[in-house]
Amino acid sequence: MRRIAPLLAAVALLALACGGGDEEAVAGALIPWPAENGCPYAEHAFDPGDIVRLPPDFCRDWPDQDWTRRTVRFGEIVRGCGGRDCILALDAPAAVSSDGAYGVARFAPVASVDYAANLPVAVLRVGGSARGYPLHILTIHEIVNDVVAGVPVVASFCPLCNTALAFDRRVDGAALDFGVSGNLRHSDLIMWDRQTGTWWQQATGEGIVGRHAGARLAPLQMSVIAFADFRRAFPDADVLTEETGFGYRYGRNPYPGYDTAGFPRYLATKPDGRLPPLERVLTLSDGDDHLAVPFSALARSPVAIVEFGGTVALALWAPGVASALDELEIAASRDVGAAAAYRPEAGGRALTFAPAGPGRFADAETGSVWDVTGLALSGPLTGERLPAVAHTTQFWFAWAAFHPATAIWMPPADAPPAATR
Repeated sequence: MRRIAPLLAAVALLALACGGGDEEAVAGALIPWPAENGCPYAEHAFDPGDIVRLPPDFCRDWPDQDWTRRTVRFGEIVRGCGGRDCILALDAPAAVSSDGAYGVARFAPVASVDYAANLPVAVLRVGGSARGYPLHILTIHEIVNDVVAGVPVVASFCPLCNTALAFDRRVDGAALDFGVSGNLRHSDLIMWDRQTGTWWQQATGEGIVGRHAGARLAPLQMSVIAFADFRRAFPDADVLTEETGFGYRYGRNPYPGYDTAGFPRYLATKPDGRLPPLERVLTLSDGDDHLAVPFSALARSPVAIVEFGGTVALALWAPGVASALDELEIAASRDVGAAAAYRPEAGGRALTFAPAGPGRFADAETGSVWDVTGLALSGPLTGERLPAVAHTTQFWFAWAAFHPATAIWMPPADAPPAATR
């Protein structure tokens, strides 16, 4: 069994090094960087406003990097841990074409796994298939290279930003294999691909430095729910197990107290003050229109119709999910709930929803009762699923850092507390 000896120190360093720069990001457009300047650490390589915060030995990990291609300022990037692959990703068997001392992602039928009911699980859905990636494992490894329903995917989690996101790994027709670069931008994980060395921003799926700078990975829907809800709603799904080849005691939080600290550690940029930095938000986008729905608002109004751009979405919130970033033992952490977004329709008709008890929602048209996964549990529409609207859940500071023009949804002032509805 491989040792995970360097991993605990690396995880601790990553938690202490989160941060970004004050410089203006120029995402999506290549920023000139003379080829002769080489590695951005070199003192003569500074361009106006590009304050490099990387240590002198930084370039050893990237001898073949194409520094001339980038869409962000190097001054926004900091090293989070000891170097490339300081946190080791997991690879599903036969899912990758690269070699390396990575862990193995092994899966088992969800019915055969005995995780605590409140453990948070990131659920990836590809077509009619679902797969679960428990956060008590992703908090340690951050990246899983996998294949789901024939699609090469990367499932990722950045604990510092509370972003559980998944992408199609194919770029220009070729599947890339991802790892942890050891670098951060706005506290967010920067992934790297083992084929070209390109750095990828986990929060956006954008290539930011290297050959594929400016390219974007296709996002896939991933929602975080309680293990009990996952097991009930997707009984035929597989879930990632703790049999990774490492001897780590999964279930222990490397970041105890992080999400109740009130402020992300060592964040260099000033966070958007419209919400508390570590407020969890349900996030939605429609082109250039972005919306954040605070969990605190949804806890008050657990059924909400929200409109943004040309989209109307049904937002649902349910209790029963432990924070992955609170107590030392994740299963003993505070309940932060789960949120998801759907189109309010099923069976060929529009539906109107209202709360029907903790984590349950009834439609007025048929009286069917639904859960936060969008599954009808009882009534005439039993077994139907609401179509998902693309969404994520993450910390407010992280969402606002990458989507500064986002709007915020709040419930009507006269909305009664959820418990009285």
